Amino acid sequence: MFKNVLSRLLTETFFVERNVRNTPLLRRVAAVSAPVRSFTDVKDEAQPPFDTALLEVLVCPLSKKPLRYEPKTNELINEELGIAYPVIDGIPNMIPQEARLIRKDASDTPAQ
Repeated sequence: MFKNVLSRLLTETFFVERNVRNTPLLRRVAAVSAPVRSFTDVKDEAQPPFDTALLEVLVCPLSKKPLRYEPKTNELINEELGIAYPVIDGIPNMIPQEARLIRKDASDTPAQ
């Protein structure tokens, strides 16, 4: 029984593969080549600029206070909490865990 199943599987696979190769449509599709872009082809492209009009709508997800855009570091700054949210490819990353601490509060320093 196993021999019959194996032989049938091999013959059907061969039959399907042979018919697929002889299909004219597939030959035309295979002949068309598309350029493939790899990571090595990517040049150091300039980051798209951040749209400052978004500052009217965006607020800090933690304190709900307005943010300030810093073009030098390409970050959105929350002055109150002292954290900076990165802007990646023109899109602000507003995930609190991804924010960078820019200053420590005076209450965090140990008393001497």
